[in-house]
Amino acid sequence: MPPKVVTLDSIEKFEALVGRSSVEPVFVLKHSRTCGISADIYHQLGSIEGEINLIVVQDHRVVSNAVAERLGVRHASPQAFVIKGGEVLYHATHYGIDPRAIQFALGS
Repeated sequence: MPPKVVTLDSIEKFEALVGRSSVEPVFVLKHSRTCGISADIYHQLGSIEGEINLIVVQDHRVVSNAVAERLGVRHASPQAFVIKGGEVLYHATHYGIDPRAIQFALGS
């Protein structure tokens, strides 16, 4: 079963997701529609079980910037985070993004 993709298109949605991370780990992906690496990683993440909270950086730059500021991690794209308890449990960029490591961090 493919993952459920949820668009993070507001800072409020991101903050609610961070709040939800106190109950369960959550996965956030910053994605660029114009980057070949980002397209490849997005395809690889089709094996993730659960939910991908997606920020398309061209469409939601303000949200992308808020994520960088809130999590204290410099922006990159593609960029993957697993957040638990409001803290970064997993972070990787570009070809360092590993679907198996993400699935492990999500607890599945």
